[in-house]
Amino acid sequence: MNEAKILVEKITEGIQEKKGKNIVVADLTAINDTICKYFVICQGNSPSQVAAIVESVRDYVRKETNDKPAGIDGLRNAEWVAMDYSDVLVHVFLPETRSFYNLEHLWADAKLTQIPDLD
Repeated sequence: MNEAKILVEKITEGIQEKKGKNIVVADLTAINDTICKYFVICQGNSPSQVAAIVESVRDYVRKETNDKPAGIDGLRNAEWVAMDYSDVLVHVFLPETRSFYNLEHLWADAKLTQIPDLD
């Protein structure tokens, strides 16, 4: 398994650790000139849950792969937080912000994989 795919797996586990919901992995590898190989998109129900998911992803990925995000943006109001792992961009949204921006639709030609919620 390549590094980016392992990273996606660990990011997903970090999201699930804090009960992040509606996880979608967008595989952009077949699309030319994209900024990264994968998007991982998910949501939390409140700004505090969004922040907890971001923290969980950061800690989990560091522990499992020794990778650190190049940047994290949006934590101040925690409606939409982006984490940059160069090959993988993680987007953690509040539900209403997520439906407003609808990233999945923007990348409709990407291969989208829905990860079942853990309950």
